[in-house]
Amino acid sequence: MRGDLTDEEWVIIGELLPAERGRGCRPSHDNRRFINGMLYVLRVGCPWRDMHERYGKWNSVYVRFRRWAEQGVWDALLETLVDLGLTDDWQHMIDSTIVRGHSQAAGAKGGTHKEGFGRSRGGFTSKIHARADGQGHPLGFKLTGGEVSDYQAVEDLMALPVATPHMLLADKGYDGDAVRENLLFHGILPAIPPRSNRSLPIACNFLQYKDRNRIERTFNRLKQFRRVATRYDKTAKSFLGFLHLAAAKLWLPAFVNRT
Repeated sequence: MRGDLTDEEWVIIGELLPAERGRGCRPSHDNRRFINGMLYVLRVGCPWRDMHERYGKWNSVYVRFRRWAEQGVWDALLETLVDLGLTDDWQHMIDSTIVRGHSQAAGAKGGTHKEGFGRSRGGFTSKIHARADGQGHPLGFKLTGGEVSDYQAVEDLMALPVATPHMLLADKGYDGDAVRENLLFHGILPAIPPRSNRSLPIACNFLQYKDRNRIERTFNRLKQFRRVATRYDKTAKSFLGFLHLAAAKLWLPAFVNRT
């Protein structure tokens, strides 16, 4: 089916997934069929109950997806692909995008504010903060409420376990003395346009800054997966699990083309 993993992609990702054992007399079934079912839900944006029957019982696929999210499998999968991939570490870029929360995503235990939701005039929203390499390959994410400033996610994005770039590209929403000083302290040259209300102008390499559109294109590709474009998940772990799975799917062509 369209959107399923190809044989070449499965060779790469199959060994990075944990082995499953059957419970009692029940077989565990093939990880490939299960992850294709997860990709179907991710791409189409349908409820788990409406997953195509060719992938098996929807509840079995959902339970495995949720268990792997709790165990940190999706985070580790993206980290491994980043470590194994040919990342462009000359320049990295950070940015954010807002996604609307569906009404069914409300009602998490402990309150929606603890699950990366924010409240705005339009309803529930979440903000995806992302860091990408020079070619736009996603390196990691931070999830917050939609009203949270981009500035507050910089520390977490820069703390991701990836290589240190020579330059960081970001829009003027990240312009701040503390951010610039921290980047320079770690040997990273900021390419950030200054805010219009700065008393003293700061130079910006606008020739390099033009490349920042690559992270915008990354967000566009991520939002082709409807389960990312609209948040249906009540918990942050489930939504981040889908987000990391989508990012891994974007990474796979780079490995296939290399071979």
